[in-house]
Amino acid sequence: MPSDTVLIIGGGPAGLYAARSVADLGAPVMLVEKREHLGGTPVTANYASFTPHLEDAETSMQRMVNEVSNDPQIEILLQTRVTAGGGGPGDFAVTLASRSGETRELSVGSIIVATGFDHFDPGRETQMYGYYEYEDVLTLVDAEKMLKAKQFVRPSTGEPPKRVCFIQCVGSRDRRLGNEYCSKVCCGVATKEAIEIKELLPDAKVFIFYIDMRMYGFWEDQLYWKAQEEHKVNFIRGIVTEVLRRGDSLVIKGEDTTMGRPMEIPMDVVILSVGMVPSAGTIEIAKVLNLPRERHGFLETVGAPLDTVTTPVPGIFVAGAAAGPKDIEDSISMAGTAAMKAVSIVRRQLRQAATTVSAGGGGE
Repeated sequence: MPSDTVLIIGGGPAGLYAARSVADLGAPVMLVEKREHLGGTPVTANYASFTPHLEDAETSMQRMVNEVSNDPQIEILLQTRVTAGGGGPGDFAVTLASRSGETRELSVGSIIVATGFDHFDPGRETQMYGYYEYEDVLTLVDAEKMLKAKQFVRPSTGEPPKRVCFIQCVGSRDRRLGNEYCSKVCCGVATKEAIEIKELLPDAKVFIFYIDMRMYGFWEDQLYWKAQEEHKVNFIRGIVTEVLRRGDSLVIKGEDTTMGRPMEIPMDVVILSVGMVPSAGTIEIAKVLNLPRERHGFLETVGAPLDTVTTPVPGIFVAGAAAGPKDIEDSISMAGTAAMKAVSIVRRQLRQAATTVSAGGGGE
């Protein structure tokens, strides 16, 4: 008989919600996570809060972890990777390897890949922004960690900054790098962080330098106007071409594209809004399961826009940023859809097998 177990690869928000959803539908779950803990990037990268509602990220993720940890339908394997896979719907043969070197072979009915994303490494940007050169040049992730601790300071001095700026689209929308896509969440995350900085440091001046401000849906009202009107964040359409040190300050150089004039502005802290790139885990599992990747490197799906989770390999589905830049709401929605499809295909295989056995007769 086909297996009724759904294998979920990745224990971040999408993987956790998929596991919860599959279990709620009555199917057994095997949840595999390569790290020593569940929670994914929000936990590993010390997220302070989720965009756009500013809900505490640690509290939210712990709630999700608790929901799967206490369910007898869900088996959780930490520090484990999928190292081999083959077969098809109802009977995927997979090999799991733990960090200690133990291996386990099993059959599963369907698979959901939720291996997330990696943050863009600003060192690939030819160091034009000095991330590895100047202490006070940060990324969104670095800033998030300080905001979680409720202490935003200049790393070089430990003092609260008076002037802070965000530079958008670092590693996104850049054909030179091959990242010819918008990472979707960076404008919102930068604006969220700007609000949080202003709440901690009301007298600080905060600037966001953008190519195009992309606030989709309710984010326009929830973040963009709130940042400007309530917190006096300065949004400047412009291109920053260089970050230099001058004395005790950083200087950003570029062009104010609205006014059509060059700009050179001193800052205490510069935050690079780094985008999303395919995670190492996504690239690895694509090879293991023979999953095609689309031209930007994320997992390919078929049937869009009406089907965002089905991969070209029957019985294997994807949820979250493994399929491309997603916000947390996108990831959760995809996880629910992937869970429904994964359970449906398992039950279809079980029905077909039962019908075959019945048609073959049971008597002498």
